[in-house]
Amino acid sequence: MGIHTYDITVTSTAPIDVVFEVIADAPGWSRWNRSISRATWDTEGDPAPWGVGAVRALGANRGPLSLEKIVAVDAPNHLAYVIVSGPMPVKSYRADVRLTVRPDGGTDISWKGTWSAWVPGVSSLLTKMVRGFAEGAAREAERLQEESTN
Repeated sequence: MGIHTYDITVTSTAPIDVVFEVIADAPGWSRWNRSISRATWDTEGDPAPWGVGAVRALGANRGPLSLEKIVAVDAPNHLAYVIVSGPMPVKSYRADVRLTVRPDGGTDISWKGTWSAWVPGVSSLLTKMVRGFAEGAAREAERLQEESTN
């Protein structure tokens, strides 16, 4: 069982507060992410709903949900979570999502994760999936920003 990591960076033209809102809003994930058709809060955190201690339940149309516990929040700059349970054969998974304001008013999204895996191919699948989350969140934030200005 080895330690694996990803370090994904994506840019959005949307402002940081809109990007943070998209990433923090667990139920909203099913609106903008093709691989997540079920998304809800299993437990709300402090502050409600997305604060520390919150557990989001995310998953495909069928099968088990992934339960992810929010372990750190510094809105709108940082959100960290760990996988509590789910279908991915990983242990000790932690992700840190850091948002930084760009000089042009957009947002850089840095999504870094570490975990242990014992099944071949899981790490590349997980990295590809999270890249899709980061890119999807960036596009959804842009869509929401455009919608609010029209």
